[in-house]
Amino acid sequence: MDTCNQESLLECINSPADLRKLPVKQLEQVCVELRQYIIHVLSENPGHLGASLGTVELTVALHYVFNTPDDRIVWDVGHQAYGHKILTGRREAFQTLRRFKGISGFPNPAESKYDAFIAGHASNSISAALGMSVAFQLEGRADRHVVAVIGDGAMTGGLAYEGLNNASINPNNLLIILNDNDMAIDQNVGGISRYLVNITTSHAYNKLRYDVYRQLRKMNLISENRRENILRFNNSLKALINRQHNLFEGFSIRYFGPVDGHDVKDLVQKLNDIKALQGPKLLHIKTAKGKGFKPAERSATEWHAPGRFNKETGERIRVKQLNEPQFYQDVFGHTLVELAEKDERVVGVTPAMPTGCSMNFLMKAFPRRAFDVGIAEGHAVTFSAGLAKEGLIPFCNIYSSFMQRAYDQVIHDVALQKLHLVLCLDRAGLVGEDGATHHGVFDLACLRPVPGLTIASPLNELDLRNLMYTGYHASSGPFVIRYPRGKGELTHWHNEMRILPPGKGRKLREGTQVAVLSIGPIGNEAAKAIDLLETEHLSVAHYDMIYLKPVDEDILHEVGQRFARILTVENGVVVGGLGSAVMEFMAGNGYPACVKRIGVPDRFIEHGSVRELHRLCGMDAATLADEIKALVALPGHRAAPFREPSVQRNFAASSVINLLQ
Repeated sequence: MDTCNQESLLECINSPADLRKLPVKQLEQVCVELRQYIIHVLSENPGHLGASLGTVELTVALHYVFNTPDDRIVWDVGHQAYGHKILTGRREAFQTLRRFKGISGFPNPAESKYDAFIAGHASNSISAALGMSVAFQLEGRADRHVVAVIGDGAMTGGLAYEGLNNASINPNNLLIILNDNDMAIDQNVGGISRYLVNITTSHAYNKLRYDVYRQLRKMNLISENRRENILRFNNSLKALINRQHNLFEGFSIRYFGPVDGHDVKDLVQKLNDIKALQGPKLLHIKTAKGKGFKPAERSATEWHAPGRFNKETGERIRVKQLNEPQFYQDVFGHTLVELAEKDERVVGVTPAMPTGCSMNFLMKAFPRRAFDVGIAEGHAVTFSAGLAKEGLIPFCNIYSSFMQRAYDQVIHDVALQKLHLVLCLDRAGLVGEDGATHHGVFDLACLRPVPGLTIASPLNELDLRNLMYTGYHASSGPFVIRYPRGKGELTHWHNEMRILPPGKGRKLREGTQVAVLSIGPIGNEAAKAIDLLETEHLSVAHYDMIYLKPVDEDILHEVGQRFARILTVENGVVVGGLGSAVMEFMAGNGYPACVKRIGVPDRFIEHGSVRELHRLCGMDAATLADEIKALVALPGHRAAPFREPSVQRNFAASSVINLLQ
């Protein structure tokens, strides 16, 4: 089609092929409608608003110029890809965004052939796109283009620089789009962000250099083999003329920009001009987060993911109940300030999430003792280790799913040196609508094998404060606390903090038929399940383990001696977590108990509300009650004969020796 006869251009676009049939002059109208549609849907169905509004023109231009899906667009993070989803056949489905059984909030190849790569954690786009571009070269398909779209916030991640460093080594035609809005989620930090704000280049110089290069190629005076040396010479010459060194050209990557990221016609022209250039190249565009919606433009942090709002007035719709529980993150933030008031050695570290984890409270109270290191989780941990090595007491707060990116640093830089620091893992467990890339379900299982770590999870807000206080005093080594996203359990959460002895849990309820062992706030669902069974005259004991490591062996011996049926409950993967620890202990000590593990099964869990996902994984009170009844009904299980703990340990050891003989 040359024009669209419908009143709405957007309704004519069911794929990028439809978009490419429009004349360039109609693209501005497509951008207007696309932006309005994103605002309309997200006002009722919350999601990440600001970033996607800022990339509307870029999204339209990319799909107009490149032959997607044969050409690949690799989005970094995915917060900026809502327009991409709408233009690639998911316009109607967009209204189910982030809902249970609806479409994901992030690009996912399992959802659409237009989603070239998974995008939930920052800084991976350049490496992934480079791999694709090199693959096309090896397959003899150099005509297929690959584009990586990365934000300036994600450029603080080390993986982005590893990709840049490798881009000039292998043959590729990668195009990197640097979406520079001087804003990640909170205010962007670090030298790279200041550099991107101030960087300049000469458009005339770039055009002249390309024209000269093209003529030299035609005259056979230059070849691709000699291109890199000449490129380095040109970069040095340009730096001399402009009195400024270009970071990206230091990696032998052709740099273009900065250009206006909200001029769709100019973007189309620029992309057409540079897409056929050989070798890696970078187009630097300047955009405004929240573009086209004034409230979002004025307050980018608040409107990153604003929840429901009035699209006409910009008023955010909040349903606040009287005496509602505090958010776990706010309990953390206020408690950290209290500890910092008591001891000037207490400092806070976060990788780009001060508002999300509530470290902004410490930043306000003690600005010199709070550090936002940008999207750089590995650096956050090792930076904290350096602080601890010199006598400070860092509270390093990282979302659980992002903590996966710093696993080596936890082992090598923290645990191996037995440093005194507190790792606070926010958003632990199933987090809800952000889905598989953000569920913090692996921390218990992956950290449990690391020597020297103390790993704990609070039942409620009071225990979170107590565990922070315990971690502050735990000078013997690193202390890990994990807690979930969202509100806690209590309306009165402020207590006089006390130490919870490491390796000691507690009995919450007596019982004789089944023992329920839980860790963390999911234990409240277990307690509700036991309440549901009271009318059925079942006798169920409940233990809050508090610590996964060291695990309370006195409780486990008591349970092993008294119960033939055990149910473990954790808001994390069942492979390697609390349930595995209990099974290992029972087997190693000769207890023949039947252990049923409840937690996240061995698969990636989709997005949906936390309540829906708890039900999906069998962690809601009703399902737990059914599991307890099923255990009670099991035939033929008897408790082990009673032995004193020391006798039991000797019995287990002698049994192993006999087997070996």
